[in-house]
Amino acid sequence: MKRLLANINIKVDDKIYLKDPETSEIGRNIIKNGILLIDELGLESFTFRKLAERIGSTEATIYRYFESKHKLLIYLISWYWSWQEYRLMFAISNIESAETRLKIAIRILSGEINQDMDFAHIDEETLQRIVVAESAKAYLTKGVDIDNKEGFFLSYKRFCRRIADLIREFNPDYPYPASLVSTLAESAHYQKFFARHLPSLTNIKENSEKHLEDFLLDLTFKTISR
Repeated sequence: MKRLLANINIKVDDKIYLKDPETSEIGRNIIKNGILLIDELGLESFTFRKLAERIGSTEATIYRYFESKHKLLIYLISWYWSWQEYRLMFAISNIESAETRLKIAIRILSGEINQDMDFAHIDEETLQRIVVAESAKAYLTKGVDIDNKEGFFLSYKRFCRRIADLIREFNPDYPYPASLVSTLAESAHYQKFFARHLPSLTNIKENSEKHLEDFLLDLTFKTISR
């Protein structure tokens, strides 16, 4: 199973980009350094001009792949959630217990990210920091309905739907699985962000994925077991 999964490619909806960055060395370099530069500068200060300088190329080259930094952000977030789905499906394969599968899913939501050498040009740990700090900016926009109709958020919705299915397996009578999963996913982000920047708003300590996992497990199972 691991051998099969290691050979897959993480797919991102082709409406998000103008040219698939995975098809060329310069495209992969744009993704690699885009992640590092957004993490370093923040989305507001990040520009394609600065990225072009970082990779020794031109803005025009980057614009051949992405029409805006908003689309690049959506690409990165979509890749992240597709990768998380890949991790989830591998982790729960051949496990029969719905409770155990759900606990694994919560662990993936809250856990530490380590570099996945199957995708050497992407620093997943840095990418997670971008998802935590910047992902809301992908959909808290005036154009969210248009982006949604284009399918830009399918990877996130698909990942959440898989965990919602695990909740239904554990308790078919629980009426709000989709609401709970999106709450868990966003809570994981906010708690990480608060731990790093606004610590008085959380009991979770920075870099303490075990505490975050325990909190999300407590929230999940007390909610769906009532």
